[in-house]
Amino acid sequence: MLPATTQDAFQVDVLESSQPVIVDFYATWCGPCRMLTPILEELIQENPGVRIYTVNVDDFPQLASNYDVRNLPTLLVFKHGEVVARNAGAATKFEIEDLLQV
Repeated sequence: MLPATTQDAFQVDVLESSQPVIVDFYATWCGPCRMLTPILEELIQENPGVRIYTVNVDDFPQLASNYDVRNLPTLLVFKHGEVVARNAGAATKFEIEDLLQV
């Protein structure tokens, strides 16, 4: 299971992280979001230097709005508190790995 972050924890979990962070904005009713989960779990296992957090947009719509999330799933890659890459919609493992190279 992927770790989740909240509106309150986002600052520490994501913005203040010294490691790259992928944030998966998703919803439980979203089919492509559910398909992405095992890919992200595999990436965590293979890349211990990368953190991945999920944000349920139904629970935290303001957080999704803050980052202009309009499609699900949306992956944002943060480095040093800044968004350096974005992918909207389903993604393959290779596409996500490419996002991390930014």
